[in-house]
Amino acid sequence: MTRRADIMPNPKPAADIPLAPDTLDRLRGASTSTIATLLHKKGFRTCYIQGVLPLSAGARMIGPAFTLRYIAAREDTDPLEAFREPDHPQRVAVETCPEGHVLVMDCRQDASAASAGSILLTRLEVRGAAGVVTDGGVRDAEGARALTMPVFAAKPSAPTNLTRHHAIDIDVPISCGGAAVYPGDIILGDGDGVMVIPRHLADELAAAAAPMEEFEAFVLEEVRAGCPVIGLYPPTDPATLDRFATWQQAVRGEPIEG
Repeated sequence: MTRRADIMPNPKPAADIPLAPDTLDRLRGASTSTIATLLHKKGFRTCYIQGVLPLSAGARMIGPAFTLRYIAAREDTDPLEAFREPDHPQRVAVETCPEGHVLVMDCRQDASAASAGSILLTRLEVRGAAGVVTDGGVRDAEGARALTMPVFAAKPSAPTNLTRHHAIDIDVPISCGGAAVYPGDIILGDGDGVMVIPRHLADELAAAAAPMEEFEAFVLEEVRAGCPVIGLYPPTDPATLDRFATWQQAVRGEPIEG
């Protein structure tokens, strides 16, 4: 069946969607929770990568996606000698992931084997990758935790990837943790997990994130001071926005009119 592009379009290639110069820096200060809410407002509800968390506490990550797709391994295609092949897709992905990008691996949400180990992850760090996301396992997890490059995975898993995963495609659309990831989508990670930001929305969400974070900081102070949430969050009481404006002036050191 021929698919009509006007009904079911694929995203444009990343090269056709340039980002504003400050978009990644703006998103660097945003939380995944904020981005999840902003995407929800735009009708996007499946952009959270399920079952994936950082190996190290305090990890934060931002960068365009570079993808690696695995299918199920099979005994005749995945002997240990497969790693000797110079064009093995897993190894090629490690050596071609662009600087500043996040390597995102599709392991079909199967963490019974590793998708990479500390040696390959260290190589990615040395090459300047912004991070790694996998819905599979990671072996040599202690070594992976010691990296400065953030690693987000389903869990530690000792078996080599060849026991369950056959690396087959690089820099193609994938599904990771139930979320679609297209090459060049923006990947944001923190302690709550990983969000996939469709590239064509990145500039818009970057501009909206900081004001939302600022308002939520104000709300948190109000709640700590004993204010009830009804009328405050969301700000359905007009007085809330008046107090917010006064709070903003105080935070920015601006004179407050009496």
